[in-house]
Amino acid sequence: MHELGIMTGVVDAATKAAHEAGATRLIGVTLRIGEMTEAVEDALNFAFEALTEADDFTKGAALDIIMVRPKSICLECGAEFEHDRFQIFCPSCDSFATELIAGRELQIDSIEVDLPESSGE
Repeated sequence: MHELGIMTGVVDAATKAAHEAGATRLIGVTLRIGEMTEAVEDALNFAFEALTEADDFTKGAALDIIMVRPKSICLECGAEFEHDRFQIFCPSCDSFATELIAGRELQIDSIEVDLPESSGE
């Protein structure tokens, strides 16, 4: 289950960024992940919940996952096309000379945090 490893890195990075910003609590994380990583969305959610529930700083944080469909470019005719994980032949010229240009992403798009109230002096 590589989803646990992925989410461990995500939670660690989000928590570190939140602490560095002076946050009192992590509220949510938006994650963009490509389908070609073969990560399973339900397993990502399960791992995130398991990793955040034991810590008061992260407990109850929400995870928003944006799954990115694979997209390739044909090196023969230049056509760009979306596809599933298995069919990567160019639909325009049937070439197998294609290059993946989207679908392997793994990035934190944003985090939402609670910040302490300022004294307003």
